[in-house]
Amino acid sequence: MLAVLGLFTTESPEWTVEEAAESLGASASTTYRYFRALTKVGLLSPVSRAGYMLGPAIIELDRQIQMCDPMLRAARGVMADLIGYAPDQAIILLCRLFHDRVICVHQVFGRGPHEPVSYERGRPMPLFRGATSKIILANLPPHRLKVLFSKRAHEIAAAGLGDNWDAFKRSLAALRRDGVCITKGEIDAGRVGIGAPIFDQERAILGSLSFVLPVAQADETRIARLVPLTVAGAREIEQAMIAATTQQRPDTSTRRRTKIAA
Repeated sequence: MLAVLGLFTTESPEWTVEEAAESLGASASTTYRYFRALTKVGLLSPVSRAGYMLGPAIIELDRQIQMCDPMLRAARGVMADLIGYAPDQAIILLCRLFHDRVICVHQVFGRGPHEPVSYERGRPMPLFRGATSKIILANLPPHRLKVLFSKRAHEIAAAGLGDNWDAFKRSLAALRRDGVCITKGEIDAGRVGIGAPIFDQERAILGSLSFVLPVAQADETRIARLVPLTVAGAREIEQAMIAATTQQRPDTSTRRRTKIAA
């Protein structure tokens, strides 16, 4: 049933039961039951010509993410403050790891007109290109990196991250030591990216915070000024998430004292 939802993309937004059954290699009757169940809860909606598209429940779930996601809630204020230090036409991105890709969950735009950026909210992006993605990649656990390299060595080499396992490890180790990644034109021509990692309380990688600047605004002096701000912003988001978790956690010691007193 989850595979049915995975069929719906921007390239193929509408599916019939018959088309889905053929793509999934399932029977028409089984696929119809899946469609009926997903439609009942609003995850799919029927449209013309016996086709279906994603339904309104997706919008409801997105609203819940906007209101409740801990990283997003922690980041909004930090990003709104940081954009004041950025040059015209700058953008700040908040992205998170999504399987073997990276997905943007929030953007803040600076002053002036803006050209579109590829890191649109909700659009999965490659893991091996761009500062926003590469700083996340560099902080994945070793076992996951080994699996990625075994499956996608050609992409990794094409991205300049190493044509063998040892070279791949060295390039990522250098990014981890720096604590920041700076790239030019790897995703969007004429753009410079500055990305810093965001970790959870157990130091597992969650995502990244990034400045994206027009190359004309990204001289060495400005980049040197924005690098520590990017890193500091990422750390501030982490601390805000920890503080929110602490505030929400019930005081079990009070309950224990009450029980003992009783």
